[in-house]
Amino acid sequence: MGRSRGVEAGLALSEAKTLVITAGAGMGVDSGLPDFRGPHGFWQAYPMYQQLGIDFVDAANPKHFDDNPAFAWGFYGHRTELYRQTVPHRGFNLLRDWIERYSLESFVVTSNVDGQFQKAGFAEEQILEVHGSIHHLQCAVPCCSQIWTNFESIPVDHTTMKAQDIPRCPRCGAVCRPNILMFGDATWLAERSEVQHRRFENFLGAARTPLVVVELGAGTTIPTIRNLSERLASNYGGTLIRINPREGQVPAGQVSYAMRALEGLQQIEMALQEQAE
Repeated sequence: MGRSRGVEAGLALSEAKTLVITAGAGMGVDSGLPDFRGPHGFWQAYPMYQQLGIDFVDAANPKHFDDNPAFAWGFYGHRTELYRQTVPHRGFNLLRDWIERYSLESFVVTSNVDGQFQKAGFAEEQILEVHGSIHHLQCAVPCCSQIWTNFESIPVDHTTMKAQDIPRCPRCGAVCRPNILMFGDATWLAERSEVQHRRFENFLGAARTPLVVVELGAGTTIPTIRNLSERLASNYGGTLIRINPREGQVPAGQVSYAMRALEGLQQIEMALQEQAE
């Protein structure tokens, strides 16, 4: 790490009033969660799908809840249990420490559906999950606008990757599904995420400067998070700190760490500690 980069990131954080944490799939890799980048990344996590010629886009398609719910819930049931068992890595704690240490107003915006920020102790009302959450369910039809907490236990045959029990909508009895925005999705109920969006807009409306954006593991394939990070830094005259091992390029004047999320956060913490000495 170049010292000037560490100094720049450390000064930006220590002088900030507002911190926006933005995160993509790369944030979970250091917790042991799979990287679905490209078909080979997906197949490494789910080799049985490679034999079927199915990639992540194929698996994460809402049509399966209609035509093959055991297959659909095999994929999402396995992921639900994986996310429930995962322990958030130390980088989450570093972010919380900075918020407390520097008395920062903060908000999290993530494209992840794994609920790891909540598990790591971030306040529910200060998180925007732009693609929804696997820990909430809705009717697959849908018969109504109801969204409810996912308390389901879904046993999965790992040989066939088919669920042995199919969760049902408590209102109409049809198959239910995670409240996640999937590929080609026309039935996702966005109300929960829209409420989070409004909270985030209210947060930005009252945001104090200087503002810092720490972006973690957000790729360019679906650049929603990256675009938001750059827009916030530009609109608020703030600093973007982008941590990404493969796609670390940043606009002029911003800070890049070409490394994984945990390593990048630890490097920033080292700079903060040196700065305090």
